Amino acid sequence: MAKITRQGSNAILSTSVEYHNFVFLAGITADDLSKDITGQTQEVVAKIDAALEANGTDKTHLLNAQIWLKDIRDREAMNKVWVEWLGDAGRPARACVQANMADPRHLVEIMVNACR
Repeated sequence: MAKITRQGSNAILSTSVEYHNFVFLAGITADDLSKDITGQTQEVVAKIDAALEANGTDKTHLLNAQIWLKDIRDREAMNKVWVEWLGDAGRPARACVQANMADPRHLVEIMVNACR
């Protein structure tokens, strides 16, 4: 049976799960909730970079992304950061929707899956 590797586990989730060279990250949010959508998105993608690196991969191996915005009108500003961050790395399959956030100060949450 193949090994499943979990990192950052607590009572309700793991921050990442690796199985058969596929890496699944939990939804990532900003820590500094005083930032605007641009600042929060920049922080989130930086945290995604670090989490992918900790799992032996990077954004060039993204397969899909799910993005939740507190206000869908922030989509353009978030997309600007997203496109700059991706660069020429390739485009994952993606969904972006408006959602009620667990903490109303969170403006964006992003969850990605990648391969190694």
